Amino acid sequence: MTAFSAPASAKIAIEAVGKGFDGRRGWTQALDQVSLHIEEGEFVCLLGPSGCGKSTLLNLVAGLEIPEEGSVKVDGDPVRGPDRARMMMFQESALFPWLDVLGNVMFALKLKPGLRNRERREAAQSFLKLVGLEKFADAHIHELSGGMKQRVALARALAPNPRVLLMDEPFAALDTLTRTQLYGDLQRIWQARLVTIVFVTHNVREAVCLGDRVVVMSPHPGRVAGEFRIGLPRPRDINSVEVAAHAAEITATMKQSAFDARPEEQT
Repeated sequence: MTAFSAPASAKIAIEAVGKGFDGRRGWTQALDQVSLHIEEGEFVCLLGPSGCGKSTLLNLVAGLEIPEEGSVKVDGDPVRGPDRARMMMFQESALFPWLDVLGNVMFALKLKPGLRNRERREAAQSFLKLVGLEKFADAHIHELSGGMKQRVALARALAPNPRVLLMDEPFAALDTLTRTQLYGDLQRIWQARLVTIVFVTHNVREAVCLGDRVVVMSPHPGRVAGEFRIGLPRPRDINSVEVAAHAAEITATMKQSAFDARPEEQT
């Protein structure tokens, strides 16, 4: 495990962030004094169990939530709301069923002012080619498999040419074979586009397979428990011995962190 000191010009700067919610069971502190810096073009995976605030932190960077304490900045500017420079991809594809595949990607390009319809169409076709779906441009959404839907969602998220891509467990609902193929696709696309990616997952091997850095979060409330640099060459295979070895090290740290958080249970 290595500590990370980001430059002052970090792409994403999260400083001493706190966030809570008032629900049916009363007040819940989701994040407490979370600080994290992410470099330009870096692929960072936020890893941890349910309740550790991974998705809440992602929503803060997206501008879907506002922190109660601390600050979230992108390129030095405070995040005050959603922006096409920061696109979000969810576990569910959230595609529009009344539009075909090409129409879904073209819809995202409405966020880019000044484009003519022909230019939007050509751009959308190029992004479908990037995710390997150029032959399915006219297909209806209900005709696609789960993996194909997520490829369309990825093309749609990339189409406005965002500086930051935020991904909230986008492959969790897919079968193992499809996930494995998408791991390779995402690494290829990331290397081609050099976009900054923040990827939320609870799957340790997935985090090691994809991330330059894995940030482990502990729950109740969510805090950064540790950070790991992953120096393995790409493309990475989630089933490789090297990925498994890194995953075992991170898992051990997560278990120790969970144990340390419950001192009353120690004897």
